[in-house]
Amino acid sequence: MSRLTVLVTGAASGIGKACALTFAQAGYNVVVNYGHSQQAALETVELCKSYGVESEAVQADVSKKEEVDAMVDLTLKTFGSIDVLINNSGITKDNLLLRMSSEDFADVLDVNLLGTFNCIKAVVKPMMKARKGRIINMSSVIGVIGNIGQANYAASKGGVIALTKSVARELASRNVTCNAIAPGFIQTKMTDVLSDEVKSGILAQVPMARLGQPEDVAKVALFLASESANYITGQVIHVDGGMVM
Repeated sequence: MSRLTVLVTGAASGIGKACALTFAQAGYNVVVNYGHSQQAALETVELCKSYGVESEAVQADVSKKEEVDAMVDLTLKTFGSIDVLINNSGITKDNLLLRMSSEDFADVLDVNLLGTFNCIKAVVKPMMKARKGRIINMSSVIGVIGNIGQANYAASKGGVIALTKSVARELASRNVTCNAIAPGFIQTKMTDVLSDEVKSGILAQVPMARLGQPEDVAKVALFLASESANYITGQVIHVDGGMVM
């Protein structure tokens, strides 16, 4: 039996890297997409290969349809299928609304929302033809509750949730599921730079009183990709220590 293949966008570090390694450990071939961090992506690939699977790094800007299409074509030629797509690529350009430029608003939506759409659209035909597939989109608790200084990010991640539900309805009859994960505050490079005061303020909002780990999110993604989740689609699973209930 041939191995299943997962394509993870933004997999050079953080949650994306954790997803890549978790799926590799579970026996998936892994395509590690990256935007700029080639060296980090190649390191992720080598770690994936250490679990005895095949892995390749592929550069593509997910906001550009032609680059996404080329990445998907290469993946299909190399591995024969894309069984799981994890849309993890995302950026932030935080600012208060009064100071936020139209460019910064558009840039965040282009990567976080349009990028997710581009990747889904590129894999839909092969998944529908195979009559199986798993699409897992990374949203955020900020897409559910909003946040000061993150109007662009909140709009993009809220859009990902709405996109997820629409895609789930369209593809359900073809045995392709589409779900979203809404992480809370996860310990990544993004949170490592925060001051102790800011971290304390964050933890005050989390009933479990600690930051999550990237692996906490990756394990949920692996569950959603498994046969145990065959009857789950169009859902948003919060991985946030109880922050949003």
